[in-house]
Amino acid sequence: MNIQLGDIGQVIQLAIAPVFLLAGVSILLIMLTNRLGRIIDQMRLLEDRAVKCVDAECVAALSNLHRRSNLINTAIAATTLCGLLICMVIAMLFLGDATGLPLVHLIAASFIGAILALATSFMCLMREMSISYRLMREQQMVAMAMCAERTV
Repeated sequence: MNIQLGDIGQVIQLAIAPVFLLAGVSILLIMLTNRLGRIIDQMRLLEDRAVKCVDAECVAALSNLHRRSNLINTAIAATTLCGLLICMVIAMLFLGDATGLPLVHLIAASFIGAILALATSFMCLMREMSISYRLMREQQMVAMAMCAERTV
């Protein structure tokens, strides 16, 4: 082992940026799991309603919630992969310095993989939010139409 005090300080400095990225990824993961929890709560309410009476509106809403939950699950998996790859980058920074192994290409590949996983997560989140907004807007239009009918 060829670790010296100055070297370990430099490695710690190099590892700071991935650690901050890991903190952001953790916050994203918390937000995604909260969104999934809300979707699951909505699904349970609709499933209880569907048991009493099956209607096309309920089935369509359950289908949309299922599609949204799949997107969030994919985003959670991609975010988790991103976090894992960032942890590997941090570990390889220390391992490479401690052992003198040439891990530069592996570190770069892991970091690129982490960023691609993070981008995938954001794309899934953006798609899920788009579906959610479209459904909310459709419900608002139906409610406004019903209010307009009542006033006539």
